[in-house]
Amino acid sequence: MTHINPVDLTARLIRCKSVTPDEGGAISLLEGILREADFVCTRIERGGVHNLYARFGIEGPVFGFNGHTDVVPPGDESLWTHPPFSGIIVDGILWGRGATDMKSGVAAFVAAAIEATRSGIPGSIAIMITGDEEGSAKDGTLAILDWMEENDQRINHCIVGEPTSLEDFGDMIKVGRRGSINVELVARGKQGHVAYPHRARNPIHVLVKLLNYIVSRKLDEGTSYFGPSTLAVTTIDVDNPTTNVIPAEARARFNIRFNDAHTGASLKKWINGVAIAFSAGTDVAIDVIASISGESFVTEVGDFTDILVAVLDNATGNVPELSTSGGTSDARFMTRLCPVVELGLTGLTMHQVDERVPVKEIHQLYEVYLEIIRRYFANPPKA
Repeated sequence: MTHINPVDLTARLIRCKSVTPDEGGAISLLEGILREADFVCTRIERGGVHNLYARFGIEGPVFGFNGHTDVVPPGDESLWTHPPFSGIIVDGILWGRGATDMKSGVAAFVAAAIEATRSGIPGSIAIMITGDEEGSAKDGTLAILDWMEENDQRINHCIVGEPTSLEDFGDMIKVGRRGSINVELVARGKQGHVAYPHRARNPIHVLVKLLNYIVSRKLDEGTSYFGPSTLAVTTIDVDNPTTNVIPAEARARFNIRFNDAHTGASLKKWINGVAIAFSAGTDVAIDVIASISGESFVTEVGDFTDILVAVLDNATGNVPELSTSGGTSDARFMTRLCPVVELGLTGLTMHQVDERVPVKEIHQLYEVYLEIIRRYFANPPKA
């Protein structure tokens, strides 16, 4: 098999219109390339989502890569300098939706994995690619992991190829992520005339007091690897077009990004308790609807992270910061199987109009992944 050019592969992936949840041909493209390189490929489909598990080798240790080919919608295409699915290269810049997040990362690790296996490796490489990272994430990496557990497929360490660098390639590696819980509060009272408030039960008054308490509370001071947990109210809805009616219902939503001082369950229990306390004696019922997107996690600094830091330092001159900042990614799912980190390009234009990436960076990322694979199998770290 000929050498896989990661830039050309990124461009081909961009031309696949794989806007969540459409596969757009991206998974099929990668499956064909990996099969030709003697990876054993399994398509895993759940809930209409297409996923791919590809493995080279049967022995351990098993080094894993995880990524996604689905992208967010391009928005108003007339605002783009170049069409969002063109995959065009102009003056050393590759343009298109997914160029940064994260078709370039997928192309780089697929190309690096194939190159590493050409001369043989003392172990195995597993590649996990989903089409549901930008969507609900219920039938993507989770479906792959369920299949892996059912079929006794294990990995020892994993890199998620999300864009992690801030300003310059190689300046940051994500070794953990905060957890995330979305909460909706539904306060139900009794509708009535504003001139006779004693005949109504105003849910807004109770909801506002409850929200004020929750927002004012300091959740923690931060932990060894994380800053303080944060809470942000995202909406308050009453849907009342009149000025002389007390409504029967009011709703509010907020999100908590939490560190390892909490779990999703402990926060849900706390919110439920506060809601009960504030509704007591008011004849206003408050329902708490909580959805835990992911728990916080951290991969301890050690032999595995040392390999990544050394490779990036040598390749770029940057000693990367080991960070737990940012939102969530599929790394939160991978951590249930093995130590996991995120390492990828700079994310300056991800999800924006005119998403783009320097061609040079894609080549750099490919070389970094290839060297990480080589060093990993030369002296495998302990899980």
